[in-house]
Amino acid sequence: MESILSQVSAWSYAFAAVLHGLFALYLGVAWRRGRQGLLLIAAVVASALWAVANWAFSSSGWLWMFQLANLLDVLRMAAWFGFLLTMLSQAAGDGPDSGLPAWPKPTMLAIVTLGAIGVVCFTLGVPLYGTPLRTWAATALMTAVFGLVLLELFYRAVIERSRWGVKPLALALGGLFAFDVYLYSEMLLFSRIHPVIWGVRGFAHTLALPLVAVSASRNPEWTFRISVSRHVVFHSTALAGSGLYLLIIAGAGYYMRYFGGEWGEALQLALLFGGALFLGVVFFSGAFRARLRVFLAKHFFAYRYDYRTEWLGVTQALSVAGDGLSLGESVVKALADLVESPGGGVWLRDANGCFSQQARLNMPHYGLQEREGSAFARFLLEREWIVNLEEARSGYTPDVKAPLPEWASELSDMWLIVPLISSGVLVGFVVLLTPRTPVDVNWEVLDLLKMAGRQAASYFARMQATEALLEAQKFDAFNRMSAFVVHDLKNLVAQMSLMLRNAERHKDNPEFQADMLDTVRHVESRMRGLMAQLMEKTPINQRKPVMLKGLLEHIVQSKRMFRPCPAFADGAPDVAVLAHSERLERILGHIVQNALDATLEHGSVSVQLSQEGNQARIVVRDTGSGMSPAFIRDQLFKPFQTTKASGMGIGAYEAHQYVQELGGSLTVHSEVGVGTCFEIGLPIAANAQNAGNKAVAD
Repeated sequence: MESILSQVSAWSYAFAAVLHGLFALYLGVAWRRGRQGLLLIAAVVASALWAVANWAFSSSGWLWMFQLANLLDVLRMAAWFGFLLTMLSQAAGDGPDSGLPAWPKPTMLAIVTLGAIGVVCFTLGVPLYGTPLRTWAATALMTAVFGLVLLELFYRAVIERSRWGVKPLALALGGLFAFDVYLYSEMLLFSRIHPVIWGVRGFAHTLALPLVAVSASRNPEWTFRISVSRHVVFHSTALAGSGLYLLIIAGAGYYMRYFGGEWGEALQLALLFGGALFLGVVFFSGAFRARLRVFLAKHFFAYRYDYRTEWLGVTQALSVAGDGLSLGESVVKALADLVESPGGGVWLRDANGCFSQQARLNMPHYGLQEREGSAFARFLLEREWIVNLEEARSGYTPDVKAPLPEWASELSDMWLIVPLISSGVLVGFVVLLTPRTPVDVNWEVLDLLKMAGRQAASYFARMQATEALLEAQKFDAFNRMSAFVVHDLKNLVAQMSLMLRNAERHKDNPEFQADMLDTVRHVESRMRGLMAQLMEKTPINQRKPVMLKGLLEHIVQSKRMFRPCPAFADGAPDVAVLAHSERLERILGHIVQNALDATLEHGSVSVQLSQEGNQARIVVRDTGSGMSPAFIRDQLFKPFQTTKASGMGIGAYEAHQYVQELGGSLTVHSEVGVGTCFEIGLPIAANAQNAGNKAVAD
């Protein structure tokens, strides 16, 4: 035993005991009650106790301490195996269909038992295999090999996209198990404990400890809250990189000196000096250090922000716009909360092509505008750069200098300008006020603000598109209403024109004078109704019971001056429908008028009203020119399609739309040269309301 005692082994295991103890203490503080975390803590604590026992043996030479260390080694391996088995069960899933083989757990119990037996045999001097030392070496070697097998099984069970989190742990444990295989293989072959291998074993376990810590920080489901100092990693990485660089330079210098002949030593000194000088320049370069910090922060640390939480928070803030805050105010609040800013304002593009302040939160109103084609607006669009006005005012010049507008340097309370870009278009920008507490605007803050700015820009773009659509729909509705009004005016003008043409011949006829007064009265009433609709005093869709018999008689009576004179069939039932009386009169009058226009003077136009079940049936039949099936199918009920030279093609379209709106039906039977028959079915008043609602829903 004296051969393995050395200063190296004492320092090795002392170093391992201290670091394992500190790491176990840190894990205990960071533990948040998870089973994997508890087993990891148990494994690290067992490793610390094992290292303490080995250090005590190396320092004192007590044999019983060496035997205790071997028993603790078995306990340590059992703890690591339990941790790996728990991780393996989680990776493979629970239940009989998980695909996890059944042999690892009983094999682990058997291997740990054999390892304990081997230690006991070595302690008591009982040889089960050769000598007591070989017995211990054989059982310990089996334990290390089983650790490698279990580790491979666990690593393969982890899905590929999740291996990033457990790869450092796999490398650490794989290295430790491989080291033990080497140690116990050499012990089994030569029947001795190699003092150097045994002495550096503590250093090997200590070197693997940071990899375990990295995996613990990458796996929050182990319920550890672990963070590593950025400064420690930065300086360690810089020191390791510098050392590696100097080793490469030294190796190249040695090669030059060895093979360079007469010039070898001179080239070696020149290369070493140049390499050291270049390393000094790089080391003292602020830009290099900044880039190294960003690189390490991006690739070696958990991010400052939980992007999932921040994204959900921004989305929630924007989705509740209108609950006391406008969309612009919600955007300002969402961005300001990310960087501890008290508020700000939103500048959006207006109809004049300028970005003006449209919303503000805890910010006074500024009448500042920025032209859409200005250099600053182009810079925001092309670079998507978040401008830090505080840096600009302090004289700091970033890598890309923004062409700041004049107003940006005059307002001292403005801090950051965040562009709002959606689908390659600069929707606007947000100006945030100076934060409540100093905030380091690093790459992560900028990335988060850009992400939130894109999200906000999509909301603004959708809002603007919705407003433009609503405006277009309003104009479309106005144009449609204008078309209907013009169509009605055309019919009223036609009646007045017919009356004036007949006035010269029949002005002394008392009967004509009475008809003329009725016509003027009717036109005046219709025009008042149109004016009321245009002024929105009478809702056009307000429905009331309308008596169809009286309505049709009035329509036929108003057309009695036309030739042929329309006839209304006797014996019509007195049924009512729910409709807007003036609109229903307009569309039925249009159908009758079309029949009169298509029929010669010697022809006939008739109007019939009947009841079939719960439907009122109106038939307008003429002996006019008729229509082709293709025209009825493709053009009749489409707007602005007509066969009349002075027609607008809007009447049949309106009639078809309104009949369907009332829950009715309109069918047309026509033959060219024979005539046309319009059949209109409308639900009578008792069932009109339900039918009409169903038609609107459809």
